[in-house]
Amino acid sequence: MTVYHKFKANPTKVDNIKFSSKLEAKYYEQLKLRQKSGEVLFFLRQVPMAIPGNKKYVVDFLEFHSNGEVVFTEVKGMRIPLGELKISLVEDLYPIKINVVSKV
Repeated sequence: MTVYHKFKANPTKVDNIKFSSKLEAKYYEQLKLRQKSGEVLFFLRQVPMAIPGNKKYVVDFLEFHSNGEVVFTEVKGMRIPLGELKISLVEDLYPIKINVVSKV
């Protein structure tokens, strides 16, 4: 049985890790290259953040750069109002800015 994503994203596996889209998998591969070059020290995937209503928002990547910068990155092939609302909510709750990547 084939399962289709509601936004036509193609789930992809890289390094035995399942990504919800090819775009997210490509970004992961780029992060690994940036880590190898020393630009990125390390990164975390699927980092949960508490939001009101006993809910959580999961950001795709949390990047720690060698210059001391910490970057929260959300990979979105398609931007929709609900996603934009959640990102705004998280940015209002926490002293962070979420970097939204739609091309790799």
